[in-house]
Amino acid sequence: MQLSPVRTLPSRLVLRGRDVLPGALVCAAIAVVATVIGSFVPVLGSALPAIIIGVIVSAVRRPGPRIAPGIGYSGKFLLQCAVVLLGAQLSIAAVLRVGAESFPVMISSLAVCLLAAWLIGRAMGIERRIRTLIGVGTGICGASAIAAVSPVIKAKSAEISYAISTVFLFNIVAVAVFPVIGHLLNLDPHAFGLLAGTAVNDTSSVVAAASVFSAEALGFAVVVKLVRTLMIIPISIGLAGMEARRSGDGERLGLRRIVGLVPWFLVGFLVVTLAVSVGLIPPAATQALTSTSVFLVATALAGIGLSTDLGAIRRAGLKPLGLGAILSLLVTATTLTAMALTGAIG
Repeated sequence: MQLSPVRTLPSRLVLRGRDVLPGALVCAAIAVVATVIGSFVPVLGSALPAIIIGVIVSAVRRPGPRIAPGIGYSGKFLLQCAVVLLGAQLSIAAVLRVGAESFPVMISSLAVCLLAAWLIGRAMGIERRIRTLIGVGTGICGASAIAAVSPVIKAKSAEISYAISTVFLFNIVAVAVFPVIGHLLNLDPHAFGLLAGTAVNDTSSVVAAASVFSAEALGFAVVVKLVRTLMIIPISIGLAGMEARRSGDGERLGLRRIVGLVPWFLVGFLVVTLAVSVGLIPPAATQALTSTSVFLVATALAGIGLSTDLGAIRRAGLKPLGLGAILSLLVTATTLTAMALTGAIG
């Protein structure tokens, strides 16, 4: 007699734990080292050292199959858990206020990015699907956006790999460069959170860059980034319509598929924020949740660093990398311009 899924759940969880534990422990060990480094050099924080250590270790020796599952688990799931816990820093009123404030800046940079990806990518002779993937990856939320729109435009696996490798390179660059830009422009934590949340493409890099800049910038940057992540939905719907007109066989986006585009960690973030707003989470627990989130960020970024495939970035070629660089610069410039026009910076 076959056991029901509920009855087999404990054994499946144990097996899953055995798979991910070795790699997760490696990432946690790197996070501990990064936290110690950050305590001695506060300006670095723990996020940047964690990802740098991970990249160096990966370049010296690629992780083997024994720890690979845990590295992937840390780089994705633990980061999402960290984002959920960051909701303890904010109230629902603050989230709505941040969303309304950031929307004009966010929509301006997204429009410029997508238009530039189409025009400049075509002028550079980059294949349509690759330039679309790099455009949405840079303009919305990195690999998550690429994964969401890939089936919509029928992208091939090689095209997806090129786009993710290209966008990932500029994720790493953003972690080191954006805090420097913020300090050079004398941005306060509020303004830097808006800049990072709008102009840095991947959630992990937004969290890392904001963590390096200041703890005060982190919560604001994450809210801006999560609002920006929701743009996956209208962009995917629009691309589905364009693909259907072009080929007649584009993937249809029904209600179930549209709902599925909303990341679970966005929902979790809002649930935690709501719990704080109504007093279900006491102030004493907020600091503990925030500290846990910071360590999970370092652990996740260690996993992302260990997952870095420098060879794949090299194989992506110069043209996609060039387009990624141009789009990243345009998004940053547009964001700063929009912030100045809307009074977010002086």
